[in-house]
Amino acid sequence: MNFNASRNVGQTGGIRKAKRVSDVAAMGAPSPTPAFSPTPAYNPGFQPAGPPPPYHEGIQLDNSQDFGGPPPQAANFGYMGGFPQSPIPPAQLGSMLHQPIVQDMALQYGNQLAAQGREVVQREISKYVPVSRMRYYFAVDTRYVLRKLLLIMFPYTHKEWMVKYDQDLPVQPRYDINAPDLYIPSMGYVTYVLLAGFMLGLQHRFSPEQIGMQASSALAYIIFEMIMYLVTLYVTNTSTHLKTLDLLSFSGYKYIIMIASLMAGLMLGKTGYYCSLVYTSFALSYFLVKTLRLQLLAGPPAPDQSSYAYGASPYGAGSPYGGGWQAGGAAAGGTKRRVYFLLFVAVTQPLLSWWLTYHLVPSAALPAPLPAPAR
Repeated sequence: MNFNASRNVGQTGGIRKAKRVSDVAAMGAPSPTPAFSPTPAYNPGFQPAGPPPPYHEGIQLDNSQDFGGPPPQAANFGYMGGFPQSPIPPAQLGSMLHQPIVQDMALQYGNQLAAQGREVVQREISKYVPVSRMRYYFAVDTRYVLRKLLLIMFPYTHKEWMVKYDQDLPVQPRYDINAPDLYIPSMGYVTYVLLAGFMLGLQHRFSPEQIGMQASSALAYIIFEMIMYLVTLYVTNTSTHLKTLDLLSFSGYKYIIMIASLMAGLMLGKTGYYCSLVYTSFALSYFLVKTLRLQLLAGPPAPDQSSYAYGASPYGAGSPYGGGWQAGGAAAGGTKRRVYFLLFVAVTQPLLSWWLTYHLVPSAALPAPLPAPAR
């Protein structure tokens, strides 16, 4: 059945009441319902037409966001997005660098970098060189150096040879004249090389190669000497409280008698050299025997402490100075080996001193230089 709207108009021109159509199929096919999309495309610039979908209820939507805008550009870490990216003028940059707060920040950052670099260097050096232990051997002052030089040259009047300890740790050399140090041996080595070059120059035998030969030979001999002492202790199975740096210190004291003998030979010739060498050799041997016997005869260090540690007391259970003398053939044999090693050290020091200096002494005392002629 078709619907005709014109049939509602009467003959008199009035509007007739519309009739209800009971046949829905006669009205035609209904318009299709649009499919539901979970992500509706919002038209930028317009508000949503209706309330949000059921699954969006309770979620606040930001209607001001532009979801249809262009994609963001590449990140620029120099400037914040959304602001004009204009470079800072050089004048403004210079004024910023002169700000006190900027300078303080730069200073703190530089100090941190320097501290980190210093820690790395110290850590790498400490792997090969015992820096923390060597600080002890260079803790000296002028008074200690003068007293130690007099003790090496005139040791016969000295009575107290025991090394002082403070809470199981040895006292620094500046507070104890009996403590070993490395300052006097190192300065003695440099002085010996310079004095050798001076004496060779007075004899017209100086050359740069001679200075290098003197320095390298003196260094090679002291290294050979240290190796010889350590091998002797290892082969004879002798355990002592002496450390490697202690042996190096006592071996370096021979440069004092070498310098004294060369000075005597420079002024008095061969006779003065040999007289000075004999006296200083006896003085050095006496000094070494008195100093080393307490540490050599003290026996091996404690089991829980290394031979390089400073916590070991110089008087062990097997020491005659500690009150706990051990009886038995092993203890007696160990004591004999320590005594032999002590005599070995006391004898080799004068011999090496003579070997390193005899070829530098002139046959006669050098005459004083003539004054320059007057013009």
